Amino acid sequence: MARYGRIDQSVLAMALIGYDAEKKKIEGIIADIRVQLGGGRPTGAVQSVPKKRTLGVAARKRIAAAQRKRWAAIKNAKAKPERPKRKLSAAGRKAIIAATRKRWAAVRKAAKARKAAAKPKARKAAPTAQKAATQEAAPS
Repeated sequence: MARYGRIDQSVLAMALIGYDAEKKKIEGIIADIRVQLGGGRPTGAVQSVPKKRTLGVAARKRIAAAQRKRWAAIKNAKAKPERPKRKLSAAGRKAIIAATRKRWAAVRKAAKARKAAAKPKARKAAPTAQKAATQEAAPS
């Protein structure tokens, strides 16, 4: 919007009156066109408010019961039938125990092998003076 200097209040009031007159003129033309189209009402007709429709108590109860029935059908369709619990046989339990023991034995064996491989080999100790003397005295 362009900025003007101070606008007098009387100028604004006259502009408002002019625009209101234009608005009423346009509304009259629109009303005449609607009457010619057959879908409108002539200018000045009072607009009627449609009556508010209400449901009776019995009708509301029927609708609520039908909705509950629909929801129950949906929930039952989603629910899966429960399968019976499976029971482990004695032979199966023994097989699982044996396999577990076998795996743990392999783990322990591997750990023992790693531990043995990680140990540095001990160096031979230098011969003591007594051993050195006996070795020299011994005939070759």
